[in-house]
Amino acid sequence: MAGENTESNWLRMAKTTARRFNWAWFLDKLSLPLLIAGLLGACLIMLARREWTIFPWAPSLAIAAGVLAIVALIAWLIARRHFTTQDTALVRLEAAMKLNNSLTAARHGIAPWPKAVTESSDGTSWNWPRLLVPPLATLFLLSLAFLLPISAKNDPNAAPPEEPANRQSLQASIDELRKNEVIDEEYLDEIEEKVKELREQPKEEWFDHSALEATDSLKEAHEQQLKELERDVRKAERALNALQNHSQGMTPETRERLLDEFDQSLEKMNNGAMKPNKELLKQLGDIDPNQLGNLTPEQLDQLRQNMREQAQKMQGAGGQPQPGEGEGEGDEWLDELMQEGGQPGQGQGNEPGQNGPGQNGPGQGGINRGPGTAPGVLGQEGEELGIGGLEGLESRDLSNTLPGDLLELQDGEHNVDKSKVGVREGGAVEDLGEGGELIWKIAPDLHPNEKKALREFFK
Repeated sequence: MAGENTESNWLRMAKTTARRFNWAWFLDKLSLPLLIAGLLGACLIMLARREWTIFPWAPSLAIAAGVLAIVALIAWLIARRHFTTQDTALVRLEAAMKLNNSLTAARHGIAPWPKAVTESSDGTSWNWPRLLVPPLATLFLLSLAFLLPISAKNDPNAAPPEEPANRQSLQASIDELRKNEVIDEEYLDEIEEKVKELREQPKEEWFDHSALEATDSLKEAHEQQLKELERDVRKAERALNALQNHSQGMTPETRERLLDEFDQSLEKMNNGAMKPNKELLKQLGDIDPNQLGNLTPEQLDQLRQNMREQAQKMQGAGGQPQPGEGEGEGDEWLDELMQEGGQPGQGQGNEPGQNGPGQNGPGQGGINRGPGTAPGVLGQEGEELGIGGLEGLESRDLSNTLPGDLLELQDGEHNVDKSKVGVREGGAVEDLGEGGELIWKIAPDLHPNEKKALREFFK
């Protein structure tokens, strides 16, 4: 019975030794594949964090577990060729404990089993640095993948990114024009297609310099065309207003200029890239400015009112100042032309240079009457400039002064030397004289004719 216990103790020690050797071989062969798998796992974790909302978690975890199992199996198969059996472990034990092959002989029944010992040694020890470095490095890589700051790239539940301000402004102008129906639909469809092409670019490139510059160019071209169309509509409306209400007292030159202005505005509206709506364009095309009498005043007033409303809507859609804030500034010469000195034809001068009593307008002109011209014939008269008067300028900013600029005027007194002066020696008179006397002294050899001329000059 004691012999059986001794045999089982030695066999258990041999089995433990064999298991220890086999684990060492397996961990050694697994170290390099484990490090590579840890690196790939770290990359997978960072990718999962970046694509958090759309990342396929279940398939990825299943694939990762399968890869780890395959790596472990390959490492076990490679290490299996070096595995230690129980008999080999008995040999290692008797060699390390110097038992002189007693364990091997007892195993084959040649000799009895040696007395069991409490502690056995196979003569080896664990190389902890070599054993722990690969797992710790793998754990470090995986921890780093979790700790690095990475924001999710795609979030279906998040609000879409806000478009650049210039594109929003352009789209708002297009929507406003389409809502008011003041611009031809073909132009709006064309420019909206261009905006759509810009919007279809990757969202990461929306705020790039090239994308912003392309949007700015498109927006500036759109606003310029809208401004030109609005100005042409206003010019055409003012020309119709002048021809309708002031044609009787208008000179032929002024009438011809108004007709040309209307024709040019209509031609620009027809040929421009941006055109008004087809209804307004057709109404203007059917009008003959020379035959305005064929239309009733109500029809003309309604047409002009429509044109003014269309122009105001264009102005509002283009982000321009609303009517009354500088409307017509710079190029609206028609109002000034029709308002020079009052209504044309009012008043006739009964005396030269005068208008009739109670009349504010210019005279008709004639031999025995006023000149027939209104004050400010080239436009509204401005304030008098006060030409010829001297006015002092005061500048408090001395940062831009130049040498020679007058900075300040002050009242002062001469510094008179009041020190006493004693007797001084007189010297020869050094004054050469003046006038003719000076000439005779500095130029004694003049020609007689020259002397005569100088004498006459200095009398």
